Amino acid sequence: MMEMSMPMSPPGSTNMTPGWPNMHHMTMHMNFYWGKDVLILFQGWPKDNLGMYILALAFVFFLSAAIEVLSIPHAVKPGSSPMIGLLIQVTVYAVRMALAYLVMLSVMSYNLGIFIVAVAGHGVGFLLVKIRALAAAAAANQAGPDPKV
Repeated sequence: MMEMSMPMSPPGSTNMTPGWPNMHHMTMHMNFYWGKDVLILFQGWPKDNLGMYILALAFVFFLSAAIEVLSIPHAVKPGSSPMIGLLIQVTVYAVRMALAYLVMLSVMSYNLGIFIVAVAGHGVGFLLVKIRALAAAAAANQAGPDPKV
């Protein structure tokens, strides 16, 4: 397995910052690998704890699914202010992009489990979006033709 040692401070310097562990022994994987020993998003999480690794997998899965669910354009209600509708759309878009960056950073850990749950989360989120769209289309078809036409 190819690993690259990444010193966190310049050669010859000492890491004397209070509260910070000695970071000279961290390794960064340059290829996909299996295992629960991974660092995702935050220092020390999930570390080498299996329960926390499973929680991290679930977290990435739900983040990925949320990205897809938030990709549905939300219609602005008739009669509401266009500016408020725009602000809501911008806020939802910003949240969606923040979640997408978190998933991207998680996948950059090169842990195969994280990659698989990220892809699965996107797939499940897309499925939920399509099921909702199909249900709305079926409801519109059952309502019959528009009497105004």
